[in-house]
Amino acid sequence: MQQVAVFTLGDRRFGLPLGSVERVIRAVAVTPLPKAPSIVCGVVNMRGQVVPVIDIRRRLGVQGREIALSDQLLVAHTPRRTLAMMVDAVTGVAECDERDWVAAETIVPGTGYLRGIVKLADEMVLIHDLDSFLSLDEEQSLEQALSSIA
Repeated sequence: MQQVAVFTLGDRRFGLPLGSVERVIRAVAVTPLPKAPSIVCGVVNMRGQVVPVIDIRRRLGVQGREIALSDQLLVAHTPRRTLAMMVDAVTGVAECDERDWVAAETIVPGTGYLRGIVKLADEMVLIHDLDSFLSLDEEQSLEQALSSIA
């Protein structure tokens, strides 16, 4: 069994492996980060650490909207850094049997940031791979933008 943190963007459900999730917090004001990749909407200060905030809607092609008071930041870590993703809501943790897990490449080839698709009791959840969510160019651009404010 694998555990997945399930979150929503509009009427779609997505997920991240629970092992990469650090915490979920209420949305806060995001400070713009000049020269950051377009997928990065800015940074937040979390206990003295500057954390980039990813607008996951831009990557996934989900219609953008203004931040709402009910939005949440899903804070997760990759081998390179901690990231926060602006989501509508984190709805919980789902336990997924490996038999219900389908590798993304078998359904949608070429989506490197998608790890797989899980069939839950009443829905399909797209599971993301944060390790490949930012392209190499985006990663380098983000690193340069972050170093300019340090």
